[in-house]
Amino acid sequence: MSSEPASARQPSVRIRPLRAGDVEACARLVAGDPLWQRYGLTLRRARRALRQVLAARRRGGAAALAAGDVAVAAVGGVPVGFVWFRREGTFHHSGYVRWLAVAPAARGRGVGTALLRHAEARIFRHGPNVFLTVSAFNRRARAFYRRLGYVRVGALTDYVVPGVTEVLLRKTRGPLQPPRPRRPAGGLAVHRMTGRECTR
Repeated sequence: MSSEPASARQPSVRIRPLRAGDVEACARLVAGDPLWQRYGLTLRRARRALRQVLAARRRGGAAALAAGDVAVAAVGGVPVGFVWFRREGTFHHSGYVRWLAVAPAARGRGVGTALLRHAEARIFRHGPNVFLTVSAFNRRARAFYRRLGYVRVGALTDYVVPGVTEVLLRKTRGPLQPPRPRRPAGGLAVHRMTGRECTR
């Protein structure tokens, strides 16, 4: 979900990992937004979710992978937005952007774009697809994602809250599996794992 409008201007922001000192500002950012309030997100729940990400990151391993990463956009050390994403959050194979939030005063300055591109860069290191959902009624966010190359691939009715449809979006660099090798003349093919030629 996002309410970040488009803008060609690029702010002077630093994208960095979430810190313990960022939790309160980031939690208030989403809990104070009417869009997130519609989904029942309270300040307490937002704090707890972000702290759980930090705790999982300290544990490392599978816990950190399951919790995902949170990157913060800061101007002068002050958080003005953040993105929460997972490298394997969709179908256990593909990246998923869970939350994208930008402070009202920072919207229209490219902060959301910078955060999303940061998440995409991390996800694309591990796989060719990024997925996210956006509220069907949120036309500005849907236009924002469309400009950044996301395509609608489905809709989920009453998925999070009754009466709201979530639009499933995808940005891709290709399928999970590489194309199968063509069989050259003479009946030889290149084995996908060894790279050696073999007859079929």
